[in-house]
Amino acid sequence: MQTRNPFLDEVSKLTTGAMGLAQAAGEEAKSAWRAQTDRMAAELDLIRRDEFEALKAEIAALRAEIAELKSAKTPVRSPRARASTMDVPPQDAGG
Repeated sequence: MQTRNPFLDEVSKLTTGAMGLAQAAGEEAKSAWRAQTDRMAAELDLIRRDEFEALKAEIAALRAEIAELKSAKTPVRSPRARASTMDVPPQDAGG
């Protein structure tokens, strides 16, 4: 036969209430921590991961374009180099 002990009932109610209060305090602390870190991140002017990946891809594309332009570049003689060879009079072999 079981009997109900009023003392144990009260202890059970108190611990259940304390656990609920502790859980609510934990959730409150977590939300406060998240708000604080979000505020600090906003002050640091950080970029998001997707923006970083987009910039990284854009830089890679620009580097590839530069490499393509460098490889397609043909050496061109400057007009100054051509003019300097024309200004020199030819020398006679018999002199």
